[in-house]
Amino acid sequence: MRGQGSVIHVGRAGAAALVALLALAGCEQKNTYVAPPPPKVTVATPVKKTITLYLQATGNSAAVNTANLVARVPGFLETVNYKDGDLVKKGTLLFTIEPQSYKLKLDQSVAAQESANATVRQTQADYERQVDLAARGTASKATLDASTANRDTARANLQQAEVNTELAKINYGYTSVTAPFDGIVTARTVSVGEYVGANSQPTVLATIVQLDPIYVNFSINERETLRIRERIRQRGMTPEELRKVPVEVGLQTEEGHPHKGTLDYVAPTVDASTGTLAGRAILNNPDRALLPGLFVRVRIPIGRMDDALLVPDSALGSDQSGRYLLIAGKDDVVEQRKVEIGPLDGTLRVIEKGVGPQDRVIVSGLLRAVPGQKVDPAEAATPSAKN
Repeated sequence: MRGQGSVIHVGRAGAAALVALLALAGCEQKNTYVAPPPPKVTVATPVKKTITLYLQATGNSAAVNTANLVARVPGFLETVNYKDGDLVKKGTLLFTIEPQSYKLKLDQSVAAQESANATVRQTQADYERQVDLAARGTASKATLDASTANRDTARANLQQAEVNTELAKINYGYTSVTAPFDGIVTARTVSVGEYVGANSQPTVLATIVQLDPIYVNFSINERETLRIRERIRQRGMTPEELRKVPVEVGLQTEEGHPHKGTLDYVAPTVDASTGTLAGRAILNNPDRALLPGLFVRVRIPIGRMDDALLVPDSALGSDQSGRYLLIAGKDDVVEQRKVEIGPLDGTLRVIEKGVGPQDRVIVSGLLRAVPGQKVDPAEAATPSAKN
């Protein structure tokens, strides 16, 4: 019995050792290193399309016409014929300045002119009579000379009377202050009954501003100026053709450039202090969306690029050497590609140099893509360009 128990004891110890060895073998198999799978990224080939090249600038809007409405004759302000901020047409009566006294002066001048005209007729008849008598030898030369002088003096007086009448007519016209062009009239600066026009400086009654059409002033740098002038030279464009060049404008809060106009003026010289060339566009503004003094975004079409390659602007990276794209190259290994970029077209950026139409550009998962390492690329839907 003791020997049999001893055999059983040894059998259990062996079994325990065998279990331990198997467990150790299992642990060693679980600790074997397995490389993680390549990170997933999204790739897309560049979009190929024809795009319009634009000159981009920042400018500000300005009124085509702005005028101070002043009292051009002294007198008491009798009426104000508009409400502050009214949109008025050219010729609309806005103010009247004591017209009665100036009407009386005009009537007085007209009467004096009629009197002078009657004197001219009388002296002319007397002169013709003296000429006839002198021809018969019954009138002296001295009498004829006196008659001639009277006639010439009467003519001069008539001319002076006519001038006085015209001046009186002009001054009477100044008593009615009218709108010189279509526009919005600002708040008046004077009150009814106030004496105006008496100082050495004209009394400003209000200001009128024309809003339709409207100017947009902008400037371009010297490099762009030289490039555009070369394009103009190559095309042989005349000054008349330049004024037909379209200009698109957008406000800071607007998307795109919804306001359309044409080039109106280009300065003949470059400003030496800033190295810029001034330009101006003119735009119709019937709804008065543009107000003078606003900052605006300006773009002018200057050419066309056929078969341009575009990628999402968000796919571009930058470092000290410039801009780059990450490309899923051969065997799905990431390559960092230096590129030269062009203009932005909606959310897409033109790539002028550095990629081909078949390159797989990484557009999503950029943080997981490391140059020189493999990735697991998935094709993205072709991005669309926004005009």
